[in-house]
Amino acid sequence: MNQEMSTFAKTILEQKYCHTKEDGTKETWEEVASRVVDNVLAVIEVSDEVKAKLKRAITERKFIPGGRYLFAAGNDYHQTQNCVMFKAEDSREGWSDLLYKISMSLMSGAGIGVVYNDIRAEGKIIKRTGGTATGPLALMQMVNECGRGIMNGGNRRAAIWAGLLWSHPDIHKFIVMKNWSKEIRDLKEKDFNFPATMDMTNISVILDDEFFTAFKDEHHSNHSLAQSVYWATIKQMLKTSEPGFSIDVGENEGENLRNACTEVSSRDDSDICNLGSLNLARIISTEEMKELVELGIIFLLAGTIYSDVPTSKINQVRIKNRRLGLGLMGIHEWLVSRGKKYDIDSGLQEYLEIYKTSTEIAHKYAHKWNLSKPVKTRAIAPTGTIGIIAETTTGIEPIFCVSYKRRYLKHKSWNYQYVIDPTAKKLIDQGINPEHIEDAYSLSSDIERRVAFQAWVQQYVDHSISSTINLPPWGSEFNNESTMVTFGNMLLKYLPKLRGLTVYADGSRGGQPLTPVKYSTAHKHIGEVFTESEKVVYEAGDICDISKGGSCGS
Repeated sequence: MNQEMSTFAKTILEQKYCHTKEDGTKETWEEVASRVVDNVLAVIEVSDEVKAKLKRAITERKFIPGGRYLFAAGNDYHQTQNCVMFKAEDSREGWSDLLYKISMSLMSGAGIGVVYNDIRAEGKIIKRTGGTATGPLALMQMVNECGRGIMNGGNRRAAIWAGLLWSHPDIHKFIVMKNWSKEIRDLKEKDFNFPATMDMTNISVILDDEFFTAFKDEHHSNHSLAQSVYWATIKQMLKTSEPGFSIDVGENEGENLRNACTEVSSRDDSDICNLGSLNLARIISTEEMKELVELGIIFLLAGTIYSDVPTSKINQVRIKNRRLGLGLMGIHEWLVSRGKKYDIDSGLQEYLEIYKTSTEIAHKYAHKWNLSKPVKTRAIAPTGTIGIIAETTTGIEPIFCVSYKRRYLKHKSWNYQYVIDPTAKKLIDQGINPEHIEDAYSLSSDIERRVAFQAWVQQYVDHSISSTINLPPWGSEFNNESTMVTFGNMLLKYLPKLRGLTVYADGSRGGQPLTPVKYSTAHKHIGEVFTESEKVVYEAGDICDISKGGSCGS
């Protein structure tokens, strides 16, 4: 298998993860793999053969640890685990403690997720002082502004999530809090750093068992509230892309704390996630899948010992829960390369059944090393930059678009590059017409297929799946007032089977990081890096329109 990285993958690798060697050159990918494995696995007793297999698996991009492993392993302060999950407490001390914990976490490179269910509503009387409460939205915005000022390593944007239960008195204010005015959106388009309400934070409405009971039962005391919250959220997400839904029902009831991308959940304040992903597109057999699931679990278990964490409480909760997030990526490439649609598939199911054995494997090694048993072991993250390094489709996402413009932050300056999707490029090199490649844009007119696929995969994942469903812009043929009820009713069929759902309506956020462009434009500028002040002259009709319901073709 050809292991040569594309120019774009190498650029991202060197920008984000490679250490600079004594001679001033950057590490190679093979050297990154060795550094990471040698440091992380030094804390446990494993054979040299296991270490060699893990190095090979990473070098061949069949297993890739989360980005924080790639960046921090071997540093004096090595916080290699990912996001920390917090619960806001309704007191002066609680607010102050939260701001301390999120600052410590963000400065260590960890993202954060915060649930605000216990914060009293805006306007409630504070008995001891005689004042009135400012409510959860005020605290959320304080946390958001911490994220604006804290940037790990000078170029890692803060990752923040905020969740509020559907029955909270301030829920309707929460639903529309990111409904920026046109003036703000225009300013954001000109300068992505222009501040806007909660612009550093993803938000979700939390749904529990009571929500679904109240929604269906006309005699339930909260029936009207459940109905109004649901339809207000549906309209807002279709127009502005937020909020999303976080769903915690059945055995997951109460497990509503989430990491920044929402794929890991917990009931315990100060829990932390721990991520690495298998690249299904490069795994050649079910036997190899079995070996790689075991290697991935060994690595992540070692990471729970190796990684520094921001606070002592986080360490205590980590020892108690020892959550692992073994993920998958390359699922759509696996399907496409076999001539299959983005859909439920019996062949893929064989691999998912093997993936599900991670729990018993984790328990076996935890017993062997005298560690607490991980409470859960599987979470499918969005795998953004490591998906670029792997040169495959990210998480369970379909190919986003054949070619696009990608914006990213570097040293407080916004830059962009033109990208040809690596999976699409492989197919194009084989002679396939770019317009015939199924992607997120062509699926935007068949949303139920995407939702049904996510619900199907979720049964093999004990945490959650981070996946964003691309939609046409609000007001277009497939996304407007008349289609809203159809979308909402469709979604209701699947929500209890999901753990979360987010959408992105094209153009709904000024300065969006990924913008589809024509294949010919991207091909012309491959390898070039532009700053926001530089402009590229586009051909007529170059920027693709998701409302057309087709892929970004040649």
